[in-house]
Order: sequence, then C-alpha cells, then structure tokens
Amino acid sequence: MGLVQAVAGTVGGMLGDQWKDFYTVPDGLPSTAALFAAVPRGTNAGRGSNTSASSNIITNGSKIVVPEGYGLLLMQDGKITGFAAEPGGYEWRSDDINSQSLFAGDGLVDTLIRQSWERFKFGGRPGSQQAAFFVSLKELPDNRFGTQSEIYWDDGFLNTQVGAVTRGSYTLKIVDPILFVKNFVPASYLQPGTVFDFTDIDNAAATQLFNEVVGSLAPAFSLYTNDPGKGNRITKLQQDSVGFATSLSEAVENAYQWQSERGLAIVKTAIVSIEYDPNTRELLKTVQRADALAGTRGNVNLQASVAQGIQSAGENGGAAGLVGVGMATGMMGLGGLQQPVAPPAPAADDPVEKLKKAKEMLDLGLITQADYDALKAKALGL
Repeated sequence: MGLVQAVAGTVGGMLGDQWKDFYTVPDGLPSTAALFAAVPRGTNAGRGSNTSASSNIITNGSKIVVPEGYGLLLMQDGKITGFAAEPGGYEWRSDDINSQSLFAGDGLVDTLIRQSWERFKFGGRPGSQQAAFFVSLKELPDNRFGTQSEIYWDDGFLNTQVGAVTRGSYTLKIVDPILFVKNFVPASYLQPGTVFDFTDIDNAAATQLFNEVVGSLAPAFSLYTNDPGKGNRITKLQQDSVGFATSLSEAVENAYQWQSERGLAIVKTAIVSIEYDPNTRELLKTVQRADALAGTRGNVNLQASVAQGIQSAGENGGAAGLVGVGMATGMMGLGGLQQPVAPPAPAADDPVEKLKKAKEMLDLGLITQADYDALKAKALGL
C-alpha cells in the first residue's frame, strides 16, 4: 500500500550491488535543478512488471534510492500520493500493511496533515502505477536580481528617502515540496525528460519569481535599514548575506506569500553592487565624516590632521601655519582635550631687528647719524 523503507541513511555501493535495478536521480544535473523525473538504473531483470515504457513509472516491487539532499514524490493522476525525504533505499509495495505515504523530517511538509496510505487509495484500491519525481532540498544557487533604474525606500538611519540601482543573487530553498509542486510547478514539468530549473530563462514560473524579487527589493531595504538590530546601516548590506536575506524573504512573503503558499524561502544573498543616487551619496559622505570625528577614532584623525599640517607648514615655510598647528597640538593630547598651552617666551634681542629700528629712527630724524653709528657698532659687537 505504499513505500517500505528498506535501507535508511547513507546509500553506498553495497545497495547498488544488492539492487541491480532501481530508480534514482539522473546523472549530469545542474546544481540549480529543482524538480525532475526519476530514472531507472541497471537492467530490467529485477522488475519485469513495468511495461509502460515511461522512465519514471514505478510498479509493485520497484526499488528507489533517495540520495542525501533530495526528496521523493510519488504521483498518480496529477495527485501526490507519497513523499519521502529521508535518504535511503525504498521499495514500492501495493499490498504491505506496514508501508507508509510519508517519510519526512527536519520540519518538512509541516503544512500537510500526516495521514495513512489509505487516504491515497483510488476506488478502494491503491493505484497500480505511480510516477516518481525527485525534488531538491538543497540550497539552489545563482538566482539573480537587478534593477535597471533607481529604487527608493525610507531609510531609518538617514531619516529620509534614499535611492540606488543594485544587482546581486540569492540562494533559494524548497522548504515544503508538497506546496511547491501543488501550487507552483506548471504541469508541463511533471513528466519524464523535463527539469524545472529556477535559472532557466525559458521557465516562465522562474521569470515570475525574478520579477517578484525585484518588486520586493525596496521593501526589503526598508525593512533592513529600519531594524535597530542591524544598526540601520545600508552600508552593511554587502557584508551581511544572511541578514539581508531575512529582510528580502520577509518582503516577498508579505507581498507574494512565497513560503506559506509556494513552499519557497530565500536563504542567503550576495549583493554584487549598489550604486546610490547623487543625493544619497552626499548623505553617506556626511555620515562618513561624522563617523570619522566620533569617539577615539576622532582623536586619532585629528592628531593625524595636525601632524600633516606641521609637515605641510614646515615644507612651505609657513610661520603662521606653524603657529596655528602649535596651538592645535597644545590643545589636544592622546587623552582628549587639555588646557591651552601658554605662548613661548620672546626670543633674545635680534641685532638685525635692532639695526632695522635704528635705521627707521634715523630716517625719521629722531636720532643723528652719530647715534645710528654708535648703535650699529654696539649691535655688531664692534
């Protein structure tokens, strides 16, 4: 009446030797593949009852291997009849009273009431054929987003509206395979030979997700920058892959119900670039200058500026600059602000200055030539 778990846990080569014929995931799958049909391995010696010629149709006695990171979905007539997310080997039996319809863990399919296999009987008898599909339970990478023009949001730290053009990528995870298949996957992908890939440009459902993410970027930025726990800083976005993913996941859930209706969640983000509009760039420069002058860092920056001023004044012979720098260095020490330092005592009398003054007095007629000559001789030590 359903699946019987033959081997639990890691499935290695021993099971491959024991089961000469079994179904599992196909080779050569891209890392972004989300849903695909099971394929047979080995010969047909151990399972002769499958005469339908469909690669993913299992019948009584069929063996199925579920690798780590994948879930197994069984379907009949478009309805999900069984699900297994625990890795291991399974056997499909239509008449075993111990068989089950669900083998799930790690919080999967929480929205589905776990019922016995009896629910999935058709006309009082279990379906004779079941279509087997695998769904990825891993993080699916390389889902892109980007804006062609500025998006705007209310920034909690800058306390104004800011704007930017941005692009990046995110990892996506199927957290409820039942919801994902029932509510989101188009019927054209529920057949052999097709692969549902979120990064496929011809996948209209994936394109819809891209558009919804772009439409959620502005609310996600607003959620992030208005969260005091994240410091309200948009400049932290590029280094906080998980934090912004939480904000983006919340934004798409609020607008499009990704998790509650489609079984999808954004796990991590990687923002490749953010190009702010001119007004936002000026605001960020002001914040940067304010940060540079705050606290201990501000003292260090001020000392560096003073040192640079001393060097510049010395190179240019600027006495006035040196006086100004001297006053600044006197007022600021490593421990903070100090009392102003008294100006230096006047230097000893300069003979050149004395002669200049004596010449000015001679020119004004205040002293005679003889007086000037006497002062000159004294100043020069003659």
